[in-house]
Amino acid sequence: MSNAKERKHAKKMRNQPSNVTLSSGFVTERGGKHHCGGGKPSQSQKQEFHSGTSQQWQSKMSPHLLPKPDMNEQSSSKTMFKKKGGWKAGPEGTSQEIPKYITASTFAQARAAEISAMLKAVTQKSSNSLVFQTLPRHMRRRAMSHNVKRLPRRLQEMAKKEAEKAAHQKKEQSKTKCHKARRCHVKRTLVFNRRQKRNIWLETHIWHAKRFHMVRKWGYCLGERPTTKSHRACYRAMTNLCLLQDLSYYCCLELKGKEEEILKALSQMCSIDTGLTFAAVHCLSGKRQGNVMLYRANKYPRELLGPVTFIWKSKKTPGDTSEDRQLWIWLHPTLKLAVLEEIKTTCQCTEPIKSSVCVPDPFLTAAQEESPSELSDDKIGKKRKRKNDEESSKRMKKTIGDGTRDPCQPCSWVSPTTEIVISDLTMEMNRFRLIGPLSHCILISALQAAPVHTGEEDAEQTPHHWWSDTCKSSDGVFLHQRQEAVFQLLGGISSPAEIPSGTILGLTVRDPRINLPPQQSRALPDPERYQDNEQIKQLLLEGVPVDCVHSFIWNQDICRSVTENKISDQDLNRMRSELLVPGSQLVLGPRESKIPILLIQQPGKVTGEDRLGWGSGWDILLPKGWGMAFWIPFIYRGARVGGLKEATVHSQYRRSPTIPGDFPDCQAGVLFAEDQARDLLEKYKRRPPAKRPNYVKLGTLAPFCCPWEQLTQDWEARVQAQGSVPGAQGSDPRLGLPAVPEEIWQPSDEAGVAENQPMKPQVSGCQVQARTEVVLEQGASENRMAATGSRLCVVRSRKLLKQLSSWCGPSSEARRAPCRGQQELTRKACLSILGDFPRALVWVSLTLLRKGSPEPRTMICVPSEEDLLQLSQDQGYYGPRESRHSDPFKRLILKEKERKKMKRQKRAAKGLVAGPSSAGQETLTQGLWSGPLPGLTLHCSRVLLGFVTQGDFSMAVGCGEALGFVSVTGLLQMLSSQSAATRGLVLLRPPTSLQYRFARIAIEV
Repeated sequence: MSNAKERKHAKKMRNQPSNVTLSSGFVTERGGKHHCGGGKPSQSQKQEFHSGTSQQWQSKMSPHLLPKPDMNEQSSSKTMFKKKGGWKAGPEGTSQEIPKYITASTFAQARAAEISAMLKAVTQKSSNSLVFQTLPRHMRRRAMSHNVKRLPRRLQEMAKKEAEKAAHQKKEQSKTKCHKARRCHVKRTLVFNRRQKRNIWLETHIWHAKRFHMVRKWGYCLGERPTTKSHRACYRAMTNLCLLQDLSYYCCLELKGKEEEILKALSQMCSIDTGLTFAAVHCLSGKRQGNVMLYRANKYPRELLGPVTFIWKSKKTPGDTSEDRQLWIWLHPTLKLAVLEEIKTTCQCTEPIKSSVCVPDPFLTAAQEESPSELSDDKIGKKRKRKNDEESSKRMKKTIGDGTRDPCQPCSWVSPTTEIVISDLTMEMNRFRLIGPLSHCILISALQAAPVHTGEEDAEQTPHHWWSDTCKSSDGVFLHQRQEAVFQLLGGISSPAEIPSGTILGLTVRDPRINLPPQQSRALPDPERYQDNEQIKQLLLEGVPVDCVHSFIWNQDICRSVTENKISDQDLNRMRSELLVPGSQLVLGPRESKIPILLIQQPGKVTGEDRLGWGSGWDILLPKGWGMAFWIPFIYRGARVGGLKEATVHSQYRRSPTIPGDFPDCQAGVLFAEDQARDLLEKYKRRPPAKRPNYVKLGTLAPFCCPWEQLTQDWEARVQAQGSVPGAQGSDPRLGLPAVPEEIWQPSDEAGVAENQPMKPQVSGCQVQARTEVVLEQGASENRMAATGSRLCVVRSRKLLKQLSSWCGPSSEARRAPCRGQQELTRKACLSILGDFPRALVWVSLTLLRKGSPEPRTMICVPSEEDLLQLSQDQGYYGPRESRHSDPFKRLILKEKERKKMKRQKRAAKGLVAGPSSAGQETLTQGLWSGPLPGLTLHCSRVLLGFVTQGDFSMAVGCGEALGFVSVTGLLQMLSSQSAATRGLVLLRPPTSLQYRFARIAIEV
């Protein structure tokens, strides 16, 4: 036998039991095959083989089981040895002699030992592989590792035994396991509370963290966008279905006091020119939600604080005899600090109020919790027993504090003179937003009105005594039934946009986890059920009645009781498992929670003439602690969840500014722009010069920010240089402008041609920059009032916006005649506007005429007469193209590199260590403009008018759309210089492109 055959034979025999030995009989059988040259044996040899079988099996038995053989038998046996060509029996190759008789008892004993050894070899595993791993590869399946029934029937019993054995022989957990493997043995609630020291989590954070890209913003950890590709799906949900968003990070400020005192204080912070104020009739009664722009006291139209929404508590509240009114102001977290300080100043609320409610410490200390780093080695990876002491039993999820204040600071202030109390209710309520036509259908399907308590129920069994007391009053029961009837009428309305804007509806509902469907489904409206219903028609015309606005969510004691007496999900699932009929309705009786909520209608798109009502929906206010209890039922009814990106898209399609990026005259908007520019600059510097655009050659002075202040200053200096700003006979002391003859404002054609030549703007830009510096030096030397009058602001006067909107569109015979007090575009009208707003911006929307997709920080420019003439001759004309600029900093950067290289070589020759670079020396970045920016308006061949803040391809319109700001001075000059047919046409150029594209500008009010 060759060496390979020997190894193969040894491998087969390695698992042979120790009590069975391979004797000469087996080898004789193998040797017989090689007899006579390895051919087949003869008939006589076969007979000898069969007759000697018993003796051969007897010789295979181990010596300690078989009786001691005779000496004759030993002498008759042949010695086996290896010869060339195979194993041979004895020197002559003859077989062993056959015994003449056998002993029955000895033979049976030998066979029994062999059978037991064979069974042991079969049941004993010969390797570390599992049962399913012994199958051929083509028969293996992934599910076999955990599902025994996927194996063949003959192997299922062995697989079950392996699974039971593995369950008893679980290995000890390694000390170096990751946090994900160890977290099940640690008190996760305490760990989550500790991880919220810097960025507060919403109640839906863990749900979002598994499905969204999370970002840290404004002191919170928020979901930015889904991990799946869902941009179009979210748009379809906003348009045809329902999109769900968590807005619980919005801040809420509560004002309590006399109505006259509150209105007197807040009237200083708003103006009736921007729209309705806190004293609006529908809002003051508590029937509608209002929107208002807040400014610093008596500083309108400058020093904006930001936009807010507000809700008044209704006057007709059952059981409330107090004369004090309650006001909630909802605002973005970036605006909270400035607005809160200004309200405290105007209301004279300086004395803090110590809260009487015992609030647990939101952050853990060393005495309360063992830090993972302080745990001993023998405790790591082992399950620790839960202590039943009182302290550990009171551990609960942290539901206090927010990302905009320290929880140790006071959250309430009172005024000793006006008796107004200001409270910070941030994170004390959850706010969800449902957008789309099916939002009210989802609300009706997921929420059910709370049942009325009867006198038969034991009041001591229920922890909700406030609801029992309400049901004892006939007025309270009647009001609840009326609210339920109005809530059910929403099912017959096709879209929330049909309801009056800002409608409020109060309600008390059951625990939505009770009627959770077994699987996800889509809630659909049923218009046939409410066909020809007079109540629905009345609801669409008048809105919700005033008395139905009442909600117990205004009472903080009731909200605290509802949060504390909530049944946990664990107890609820345990009660479901104990039902006699699985899947049946769970009946809790008086123990069931009753949750007060507040529904607020969101109007959607309200400006312009197209797609009115798009993006409308409902906001729902809940007590804290009930976020996930309402979140999951909404999703099970067909709502798709969106994040911050979807909120930006929703705002862009409504053509409304986003907070805080689209408020350049607000302090929060300035800080947001600085942070964004810093991040974009760092991202730009991380790429090599060959892989990033050269903005100097592209003619882009500010690729990462929008210099609004310099833009308005340049336009003011430009108009002063041309002497074409309309003014009174004599100089205007506010603007410092020379006298101009009274005529319609129309710049000369020669000036317009000279401005748009590609080479001359560089020279004139230096002149304008010099004049701008002179104007700035003069403004710095003036007194504070004059300096304040020239600060940047945004036009928000509705009357002025309507006037500008009528001028932006192409004029026609029907629109030329002034209507409703509107004026024509004359010098006198421009004078009145620029007199009040010398450095002002106006919010505009732009729609591209041809192909193109605008992006943020796209430049809005004024087209020349040649551009407009060529567009009128060729309707397929895209627009002009900017010539490539020269880079004046390229030579300076090369010189700087050579100088640094020579300096290093000199230091290396002298053996000196390279010293630190001088701090005062500014490093040049290739591709970016260094130093102060030159004149913005005349840097390129087309005069700069403004910048785009939001822009992308709009799926609602089917073309590129953009939103941004333009200078009011530049806009008036452009409109007066354009003809009636081409009025409102501008050029857009992205910061990374040289191609201009035509767009139409519009101001929607």
